[in-house]
Amino acid sequence: MSQAKQTQTHAPAPLVEVRRGAITESRHRGHVIAVDADGRVVARLGAPEMVTYLRSSAKPFQSLPLVASGAADGFGFSEREIAIACGSHSGEPLHEATVAGMLRKIGLDESALKCGVHEPFNREVALAMRERGEPFRVLQNNCSGKHAGLLALALHLGAPIETYDQLDNPVQQAIAETVAQFAGVPRAELAIGVDGCGVPVFGVPVQAMALMYARLVAPPTEFEEMTRAACQRIVQALTTYPELVGGAGERLDTEVMRATRGAVVSKIGAEGVYTAGVRPTARWPRGLGLALKIEDGENLRARPTVVIESLRQLGVLDKAAHAALAPYARFDVRNHRGELVGEVRAAFELEKF
Repeated sequence: MSQAKQTQTHAPAPLVEVRRGAITESRHRGHVIAVDADGRVVARLGAPEMVTYLRSSAKPFQSLPLVASGAADGFGFSEREIAIACGSHSGEPLHEATVAGMLRKIGLDESALKCGVHEPFNREVALAMRERGEPFRVLQNNCSGKHAGLLALALHLGAPIETYDQLDNPVQQAIAETVAQFAGVPRAELAIGVDGCGVPVFGVPVQAMALMYARLVAPPTEFEEMTRAACQRIVQALTTYPELVGGAGERLDTEVMRATRGAVVSKIGAEGVYTAGVRPTARWPRGLGLALKIEDGENLRARPTVVIESLRQLGVLDKAAHAALAPYARFDVRNHRGELVGEVRAAFELEKF
């Protein structure tokens, strides 16, 4: 990515208001865009040409070479295991067991994982472990499924497993080519950093992120058949097993896919990034990709509010889905006595085309 492109000034749009009484106490700003698989802009707000990192929104594309290359079939990975390879799981027993099963199939153990250790996202699991004085485990890392998939791909390609996390490894080169292809960004123009789990992370415009997800749910006919088939398998795995993408409770991805009954592929990324693919319908015959970035990186109150309101404005949510996702659409502001004193609410209107 050229220095000129990286230093452009971008104007984020106000998206979320934090109200206390009659005053807007805080605002969250950002960028939102929806495109179809042909790249046609359906709706936008802010400056979605801004370049930022995909973070965990890259996971389906980091796992796509695993499926397209034949590695997943070669090791007998199930649909559940493909789902967790694309997910940011909560570190629950189900997640640990699924990743451990992947490692057994490829003949490795958890010592081969290079994703590091962090507290499980599931608060009950984390609290119980702290109370028992039990150390957190690498299998509970939200990226452990992805890393197990990367190891499988390295073995399939004959690449060194010791450096599967390095950019010059054939595994990461295959991923970079995949990201470039789906984003419509030349490989040489990808911004590259290091993600929280140690592997390369790729930066593209927010608009390109939306295109990636539109192409995931409706891959172009000019893509190779094995790539198109891999997209179909990944979309099916994610929407069939949303609990392996997120977790048992309070996970936005899981709840969006459940509420939309598999019509939407949902994937969060760190620092206020969100991406979704709406599977083709009569209204969107070429599918739809949605991407957004909360400028200040707020993940807990701003991002879900913008996600649900964007999906609502795009007509993706029916009445039942909107009701199911109501807990994520706005949030109460309460004082220390538990009294309702304000709210966090969406405050934007997408520019539609």
